[in-house]
Amino acid sequence: MLSAGNPFPSFSLPNQDGKTTKLSDFAGHWLVVYFYPKDDTPGCTIQGKSFTATKADFDAAGIKVLGVSADDVTSHRNFSHKFAFTIDLLSDTDSTLMKTLGIGQAEWKGMKFWERTTFVVDPKGVIRKVYEKVNPEGHEKVLLDDIAGLKAKAA
Repeated sequence: MLSAGNPFPSFSLPNQDGKTTKLSDFAGHWLVVYFYPKDDTPGCTIQGKSFTATKADFDAAGIKVLGVSADDVTSHRNFSHKFAFTIDLLSDTDSTLMKTLGIGQAEWKGMKFWERTTFVVDPKGVIRKVYEKVNPEGHEKVLLDDIAGLKAKAA
């Protein structure tokens, strides 16, 4: 898996509205890219709701947030609308970005899924922190605190 100090790979993926989103769109901003297993499942719903509830805090701190899974645009659109998410969900249907990052896979009830993993990317596009096998409960607060610490070190 790519780790802190590596550049985050360039990407170009559609969001829930079909709009192409690229890494370069976030140049000059801190970025949280969280990968989750599947739309409209319990842990993934917790994460989407939590990031939506704290979006103003992330905005105030100058941090952009993106969710990514292998689900398609239609699935993301339905998931986003069902819970009124205010964050973008990107569709990596061929798992190219997840494979490039080296995110692990696990199996549950005979189904393979991508493990819940979060990357913190600095304004220059460098990975500053990686969280593996993330517990979705309270993860957004951990991120806000950790990024504040990373910003303080960089200043």
